[in-house]
Amino acid sequence: MRNAAGLMMLAVCMASGQEKRVLTLSLSRAVEIAMSPDGATRARLALEQVNVAEARGRQALGALMPNVDGSYTFRDFTQNLQAFGIQLPVIPGVNLQLPALVGPITVNDWRASAAQSIFDLAAIRRYQAAKAQVSAAKADEGGARNLVKGAVAKAYLNAVRADAALDTAKANVALAERVLKQAKSQKEAGTGTGIEVTRAEVVQANERQRMIRAAEERSAARLNLMRAMNVGLDAELELTGTLKYAPAEIPEAAKALEAARELRPELRAQSERERAARLSYESVKYERLPSANAFGDYGTVGKAGEPLIPTRAAGVQVRIPLWDGGRRDARRTESAALLRQEGIRARDTAQQVELEIRLALEALKSAESQVAVALEAMAQSEKELAHAQRRYEAGVSSGLEVTDAQTRVARAREENVLAVFRQKAARVDLGVAVGNIDLVIEN
Repeated sequence: MRNAAGLMMLAVCMASGQEKRVLTLSLSRAVEIAMSPDGATRARLALEQVNVAEARGRQALGALMPNVDGSYTFRDFTQNLQAFGIQLPVIPGVNLQLPALVGPITVNDWRASAAQSIFDLAAIRRYQAAKAQVSAAKADEGGARNLVKGAVAKAYLNAVRADAALDTAKANVALAERVLKQAKSQKEAGTGTGIEVTRAEVVQANERQRMIRAAEERSAARLNLMRAMNVGLDAELELTGTLKYAPAEIPEAAKALEAARELRPELRAQSERERAARLSYESVKYERLPSANAFGDYGTVGKAGEPLIPTRAAGVQVRIPLWDGGRRDARRTESAALLRQEGIRARDTAQQVELEIRLALEALKSAESQVAVALEAMAQSEKELAHAQRRYEAGVSSGLEVTDAQTRVARAREENVLAVFRQKAARVDLGVAVGNIDLVIEN
C-alpha cells in the first residue's frame, strides 16, 4: 500500500511538473511585466542605485544637523601628585607627612552632549552635490527603464517575426508540395519528365530545411523575450501581436533632436552629474573658509556612594584652516579634473543621442522603402508563379520555369516578413532615441 501511494504521489508530481503555464502577451503587457518590481534586472539595479544615492544624501545632510550623544563613565583611579609637580606645604610644628599617592577614587559621570554646525559652507556644498547625485540617479533610472522597454519591445517584435517566419516557411513547404504533386501528375500524363519531379523534390526538401530552422529561431526568440522580461524560461507564450505593416510617420531630424533634449533621461542625468561635480569642486574650495560649531553638555558627576553634582559646559568653536600638508590643494585639483571629465561626458552624451536619432531616422526611411519593394516583389512573384503553372499545365513550358518561380515566391515572402520587422524595429529604435518609447508601445 505504501509503495502504491508513493507511486501515485510521484505520478501526480510528475504530471504537475509537466504542466506549463500559458502567458498571454501583448506588446504592452510584455513591457508592463518587465517594468514590475520583479521585472527586468537592469531596471531593478537602477532603482537600487537611486536608493544608494538617497542614503548618501542623508549622510551628507547629517553633517548639518544636530549631533546628540549620551554617555556614562565609571572611573576608579589613583594619581601621583608629585608627577604633576604638586608639593603639599609643610605645616610648622606639625609632624605630618602627606602621601604623594592619592586614591583610589571612584567616580560616576552621567552626561549628555550636543553639537550643531552654525556655518560650514563646504558641508553645505557637499549636501547640495549629494542631492544633485540623487537627481542624476533618478534620471539614470528613467534611462534604464527607457532602454529596457526598447529591448523588450524589440524582443517581442522578434518573437512575432519568428512566428511569421515559421508560418511563411510552412506556407512555402505547402507550396512546394503542390508543385511536386503537379510535376508528378504531369509526368504520369506523359507531358512531364523525371528531372522535373526530382527538381521539385529538391525544392521541397530545401523548404522543409528552412522550416526546421524557422522553428528553432522561433524557440530562441521566445526564450530571449522571456529573459528580457525576467520571467521563468519554462513558460509557454501566447503572443497576441501580429507582424502587420502600418506606415510610420517620420519626423524631421531637428524636431526629433529638440524632443530628445526634453525627453531623454540620459541628458538630464549627465547634466545633474556635471552640476554635482561643480558643487563638489566648490565644497573643496570652501574648505579654506572658517567654520563655526556650537557645543554643549550637561550631566552629573560624583564619587561612588555620594550625591552626584550637576555640571555643564557650553560654547562656540570657530575653526580656521591654516595648513594641512597640501591635502586640500590635492583634493581641489582632483575635483577640478572630475568636473572637466563630466563636461566631456556631457558633450559626448549629446553627440551620442544625436547619432542614435539620425541612425534611427535613416533606418526607418530605409525600412519603409524596403517594405514597399518587398510587397511589390511578392505580388509580382505570385503572378509569375501563376503564369508559369498555367504554361506548364498547357505544355508550353518546362517544370524548371515553375520551380524557379516557386523559389522566387518563397524568398519574396521571407523578405516581406523581414522588411516589416525592420520597419517596426526601426520605430522602436527611434522611440528609444527620442525618449518617447511609450508612444510607440501604445500604438
